[in-house]
Amino acid sequence: MKLTDQLYQQASQPVPPAIKTLADTLLARYGKAVQAILFYGSCLRTGDDRGGLVDLYVIVERYRSAEPRRILAALNKLLPPNVFYLEVPFDNRIVRAKYAMLSLADFKHGTSRRWFHSYVWGRFAQPVGLLYARNDQVVQQIISALSQAVLTFMTRVLPRVDAQFTALDLWRKALELSYRAELRAERPEKLARLLEATPDYYEQITRCAMDTLSFPVEVEAGNAMIRYTLSMPDRV
Repeated sequence: MKLTDQLYQQASQPVPPAIKTLADTLLARYGKAVQAILFYGSCLRTGDDRGGLVDLYVIVERYRSAEPRRILAALNKLLPPNVFYLEVPFDNRIVRAKYAMLSLADFKHGTSRRWFHSYVWGRFAQPVGLLYARNDQVVQQIISALSQAVLTFMTRVLPRVDAQFTALDLWRKALELSYRAELRAERPEKLARLLEATPDYYEQITRCAMDTLSFPVEVEAGNAMIRYTLSMPDRV
């Protein structure tokens, strides 16, 4: 299966009604400026928003079209993303979320190899739900950007892994390096939980990505899991 097909399948999984209510609220708030709404993080992994804070990204056409206050629109353009808090009533309780706002152009740039820091491509190489897209063209752009996030992440980390590795070895090192670069350091057990929550996802996208990357990698299918052997001159 192609990497984009695998990511589309993952992103199209159904979500709980409470999460859909958050997306509907954001659509009502920002209207036609919204190009897509993405769902990620711990509530996606557990499938339950109770007791947690739902993580969302609102992808907009332009910051100015979504934010009439010029100072906020300018700040978001200068140093994206702005992050906001949202809570909505649902089924006799309150659903809480934080959402970041990025333009579609910044989202695509942030998942590419041109973006040095892992803030965007590191997050969106992990499982993502696509709650809303304005049209099929936007769907294709979002899935293409998610694919690029995976390829960027793997390109950055492959020179740092052992010559022989499994998908979980690769992603364990990738997440460790990514979170180490952020101000909020994550404990090793948190990184382990990220992998344990969706191990099939990491196995599948790694296998798909290896057909796309230019690195010389041999694939060996074992009884338990696939192993990879990387031949890279001047490895660092």
